Amino acid sequence: MNVTTIGFDADDTLWHNERFYVLTQERFADLLKDFSSRDHLDERLLEAEKRNLVRYGYGIKGFMLSMIEAAIEVTEARVPATVIRQILEIGQEMLEHPIELLPHARAAVEAMAQTCHHVVLITKGDLLDQERKLAQSGLGDFFEGIEIVSEKTPAVYARIFAEFGSGPDHALMVGNSMKSDILPAIAAGSWAVHVPFHLAWALEHAEPPVGHLRFRTLPDLSGLPDLVAEIG
Repeated sequence: MNVTTIGFDADDTLWHNERFYVLTQERFADLLKDFSSRDHLDERLLEAEKRNLVRYGYGIKGFMLSMIEAAIEVTEARVPATVIRQILEIGQEMLEHPIELLPHARAAVEAMAQTCHHVVLITKGDLLDQERKLAQSGLGDFFEGIEIVSEKTPAVYARIFAEFGSGPDHALMVGNSMKSDILPAIAAGSWAVHVPFHLAWALEHAEPPVGHLRFRTLPDLSGLPDLVAEIG
């Protein structure tokens, strides 16, 4: 077989994630409406998120801290303690929100696990939160390996696909992020299948590798089994 290993991204590939960030950011803007315009607040928050990735990594906890930093900045350090408390509370709500699988997610993962493929979950984010999501998803038993990494790089994909299967040349990564799921997986030598999600974080934007022989795109996960069979 050309493909012996299937890697799945988690957030916004298997279950909803970004929409909770969008809803939280709207609530955050409402809390700060007396201090800043929405555009200015969004700009300062994105800058804080970008700055804090190297400090806190990906996930809700880093997002909470970035919201607090942005609130301090736009209010010139006059943000009320009650607002800080509410920011923490809406962040905690995000950490407790139940998981909702995306259409065809369970069927696609189960179908890949029932073949002779090695099936691996490869995701970024906070360890405890990602473990919580996986446990609630009911998909854990289908994965041969669970990899929660700080960043998705070609070296990370090469290591994982060598450990689970026959290396990146015989692996296929499935995900919604062009920057994290597609480009580095292809750079490692694997196939990559982009399954777009209608919401996307600005810091995950990247241009698609149009015309690359190992790049594919699907509108949803229902077509994954046929695509994998076609590749071989």
